[in-house]
Amino acid sequence: MIDYMVRGIDETGSIRIFASSTTNLVEHARKIHKTSPVATAALGRVITASLLLGDTLKNDNDKVSVQVTGDGLIKNILAISNSNGEVKGYISNPQADIPLKSKGKLDVGGAIGNGTLTIIKDLGMKEPYVGQTQLVSGEIAEDLAHYFAHSDQQPSVVALGVLVDRDYTVKAAGGYIIQVLPNPEEEVIAKLEENIAKVDSVSTLIEKGYTPEDIIEYVCEGLSMKILEKKDLKFVCDCCEERVEGALVSIGEKDLIEIIEEDGQAEICCEFCDTKYQFDKDNLMNILEKARKK
Repeated sequence: MIDYMVRGIDETGSIRIFASSTTNLVEHARKIHKTSPVATAALGRVITASLLLGDTLKNDNDKVSVQVTGDGLIKNILAISNSNGEVKGYISNPQADIPLKSKGKLDVGGAIGNGTLTIIKDLGMKEPYVGQTQLVSGEIAEDLAHYFAHSDQQPSVVALGVLVDRDYTVKAAGGYIIQVLPNPEEEVIAKLEENIAKVDSVSTLIEKGYTPEDIIEYVCEGLSMKILEKKDLKFVCDCCEERVEGALVSIGEKDLIEIIEEDGQAEICCEFCDTKYQFDKDNLMNILEKARKK
């Protein structure tokens, strides 16, 4: 099944929901970064969260970054998405590994530890919007719900899940965000709270074959929901040789001369997609000239 997300609203305008299936996309990220099971789960949750937030953006060039920084083994996770359903993700320690929790659950919170959740929205203005809160569990979904409540004053329910198979591949991944809109109907909120108290995990639902539409119907059972939008999702990195060359120019004349004299070449690897860019001595000399003209 192609990964995609849908956005819906109830007929009273009390709540809106974003639901996604990201199994193939998270598996693609796992292959790129060669992640351990707990790192796969952590990265997959952050990627899914970024995509769900990306659907709140209005313009094609808008971007949102979700960064989780902790004092555990994983250290840092970053996912960047846009309004078109495109995302790229990075994890600083892809081979992080810690013991399972009780009942065989991956300990994502333990692998991340204490730290911060940072949301950066680049809306094409002079300065991006940056919001940050402390992690409450490191499990990502709870942390994002906490962020919405304290940074955006937006009551929200967040569910993110990644189910890793015995061969370490991604068996199921996805998530949803439900947000309460201004002046909600009390009956709608009461019914939603009743539903949330008894729902299965989102990864279990996707493993059973639930589509994003099915997830909305299941979570919002008893409410009249309308699907507003459907969007395909994909892992897309916008790195290119020109950008990497620009990064080399920016390191300055002194460091470039050192690279040329000591190594005579350079290999730059994109941290998001693992594409490698090779620069021989002639390339580096040309880049040095550009750096001198800056």
